[in-house]
Formats: sequence, C-alpha cells, structure tokens
Amino acid sequence: MALTLRRKKGPSKFEQASDGSMTLMEHLIELRSRLFKAALAVVAGLIAGLFLAQPVFELLKRPYEELPGAVGLVALGPTDPFTVKLQLAMWIGLLVGSPVWMYQMWAFVAPGLHRHERKWAYVFVALAVPLFFAGAVLAWFVVDKSLFFLIDAGIGGLTTSFEAKRYIDFVTTMLLLFGVAFEFPLLLLMLNFTGVVTARRLASWWRAVIFICTLFAAIVTPDPGVFGMLTLAGALSLLYFMALGVAFINDRRKGRGKELYAGLDDDELSPLEDDRHPVSVTDRIDAPEPVPAPEPVARPMPLERRYDEST
Repeated sequence: MALTLRRKKGPSKFEQASDGSMTLMEHLIELRSRLFKAALAVVAGLIAGLFLAQPVFELLKRPYEELPGAVGLVALGPTDPFTVKLQLAMWIGLLVGSPVWMYQMWAFVAPGLHRHERKWAYVFVALAVPLFFAGAVLAWFVVDKSLFFLIDAGIGGLTTSFEAKRYIDFVTTMLLLFGVAFEFPLLLLMLNFTGVVTARRLASWWRAVIFICTLFAAIVTPDPGVFGMLTLAGALSLLYFMALGVAFINDRRKGRGKELYAGLDDDELSPLEDDRHPVSVTDRIDAPEPVPAPEPVARPMPLERRYDEST
C-alpha cells in the first residue's frame, strides 16, 4: 500500500498580513515585490503603447482636424515627434497596466480592512474604472466643442495651426481631469457606507457642494471658455445628487435616522426610562467585605546606589 505524504502548506501572505503575524521587514519585502510587479505591468503597457501611439494620436487630433481652416499640427523641435509618441505610450501603458497595478495596491491594503469593508471596496474599485472612462468620454466631447468655440469666437481669417505637443498636453489633461473628477461620488458613498456621515447630512451640504464643484471646474479646466467649466460642474453636481440617492437608500436599509434620540433637538431633554426596582424587607443584604490593609512600602535606596556607572 503506497502512502502519499501531502506537504502542509503554511499561511499565505494575505493571511499573515490579516492576523498580524508578519514583521515590519516582511511587510517592506512584500511592498517591494508588489511595486516591482506593478512596474513590470506599466513597462509592458508602455511597450504596447509604442505600437498603439500612432492610432491614438490620429484619434486625439480628430477634433482639431474638424476645425475651420485647420492645416495640421506642427512640430517646432526635432525631438517633438518622439516626445509626443513617448508621452502617448506612457498614458497607454498606465491604462493597459491599470488592472495589474490596481490589484497590487489593493492586495497590499486589503489585509488591514474588515471583511465587510473588503466587500464594499471591491464594489468601489469595480465602479472606479467605468466612472473614469465616462469622464474621459465627456472630456472628448468638451474638447471638440471648446476648440470650435475658441476658434469661432476669436478673430476670423486666421490659419489654424497648433503645436503638436501643446495640443496633446491640452487633450490628455482634459481627459485626466474629467476622469479623476468623476470619482467624486465614490468618495461620498465611501463616507456614507462606513458610517462617517449620513445621507441627511450630505443633503444639507448641497449648496456648498455645488459651489465647490463650480470653483473646482473653473480652476482645473484648461479650457479658457465657459463651456468646459459649466459641463464639468454640471456633471459633478449630477453625480453628487445620484450619490445622495444611493446614500438615502443605504441609510433606509440600515435603519439610520430611527435611533432613540434621532428626533430630538439639541436643546431638548432626552427621556429617561424609569428602571427602578423596589427592595422588599425580606431581601437579604450581604455585609460588606473588609478592605485589606495596604502592604508596606519598601524603603528607597540611597541616592548613590540608584544609578550605574554610565548614568
């Protein structure tokens, strides 16, 4: 009869980090390993981006080509074509490698979260990617309309010729800002789902939120016109009210706002329940136990014997 010995596997890195058995040096080694894997994913995406840079460049310059009087993008320096290609390849590399480096970041942080926090974190990470791409798509239409508005509102009869690097910087900045700004409702939902703020408190901030969204759009949008600012501010305000509706549903599901003192004003006294129990004559009351005498305090050592030679 052949006996097979199965080697018992030890706890995984995730389990060790969850139960706190990993040392500081092991945490640093794990961080180094995950950063290395994330860097490899970005480098692999960068290599793929070098082949995809030309099609992406043709797609990004399409709004410019639709402008009246456009004659083409201009490279002012000998290194500008290669710089633009490398810049686009880096952006493509970050997007292509995002599933890997986001997973590495999540795998390093997840052991410090509770089980229910991990569940909601999975949902938030899954929603972050579509929200980012939705913001990028909106930025694409904003760039198209903004360029036409700027050319049409300016002095007519001029030949439209943009520098390639400055134009690509303008478009990619718009895509990045709109994509990151669309993650704003996830921050509000995270505060609500973790119990930091209630939906009613979020609703009371609507004036300040709309003002902050408008101010943020006016500062970060590189478009000097008002179209991009108003579009971004309106989109953020709409996302705020959508997140507010989800927060109200979550509060109703968890029963928030129905606590014992939820309907009381700050200056109103809270009711106290009368839980006194009468003591009858027949109830026996034990005698108190004697308190033990304190132990004698040891006599302190002489001053010259309290310190060693080094002190």
